[in-house]
Amino acid sequence: MSGTPVGARDAVGLDDPVRAGAGASPADDRDQTVAQWLAWLAGERLLDLRHVRGYADPGALRAAGDRQAHHVLRGELGRLRPGDAVLSEEDAGARGEAAADRRAADRVWIIDPLDGTREYGEQGRTDWAVHVALWERGAGLTAGAVALPARQVVLGTDAPPPPAAAGPMRVAVSRSRPPGFVSTLLERCGGVAVPMGSAGVKVCAVVTGEADAYVHAGGQYEWDSAAPVAVATAAGLHCSRLDGRPLEYNRAHPRLPDLLVCRPEHRDALLGTLAELIKTGEVLIEEGAAG
Repeated sequence: MSGTPVGARDAVGLDDPVRAGAGASPADDRDQTVAQWLAWLAGERLLDLRHVRGYADPGALRAAGDRQAHHVLRGELGRLRPGDAVLSEEDAGARGEAAADRRAADRVWIIDPLDGTREYGEQGRTDWAVHVALWERGAGLTAGAVALPARQVVLGTDAPPPPAAAGPMRVAVSRSRPPGFVSTLLERCGGVAVPMGSAGVKVCAVVTGEADAYVHAGGQYEWDSAAPVAVATAAGLHCSRLDGRPLEYNRAHPRLPDLLVCRPEHRDALLGTLAELIKTGEVLIEEGAAG
């Protein structure tokens, strides 16, 4: 299903788009299939909500989207994976210290029911996503899917390596809050900025070859990157914190504030330049956030 249009209903076991929905089941019980199916299912709910509510009250639409997609994912995980723990952006207290049961769990689903909430509330924008990832003790991220519902695409860990591209390095950055150091980084690496919404969309742009790298600093949580990183890693991309440290999930505190995803051939140049900017204080790394 790597980037195929979700007439990919069939690919996730949903032959009848009218019947398909909560209470249905994916084609098989593998974790990766479940991740892709759940991301698609929540995405369909979000598309339906956009159609029914319209855009007259964007704030209400965004709030309803967050809430309804969360309930879809939570409900279906409770049905399909009742023994697993779940970390959702929309959980009460999600940004605080982890509950003991999640920290002790061997399997934790890390979900962002609506990534790119700002873009979701803007008519015509397609750069928002649904994230579903599975973390397993001793193995890290073992399954993941990112749905781009308005583009009718679901990317999973079967995504192919991104195609090579000629020309300057294209770096996906936030369209609303790009890191302040990006202009210096681009100048030194000979890159150009490609503004986009949603962390999942930006990582997927690297996976599909629309961009060569994604650089973020200034605040994210595990649910912002878990599913996109699972997909990107499986496609052979480099994923790390800006100082090269590994990305760690299901920690006591879910804040994971910075991220680098890039094609392998750009890794050394980007990490080298970032190391220089960290040394001069132009890039600040939150200490302890990855522990």
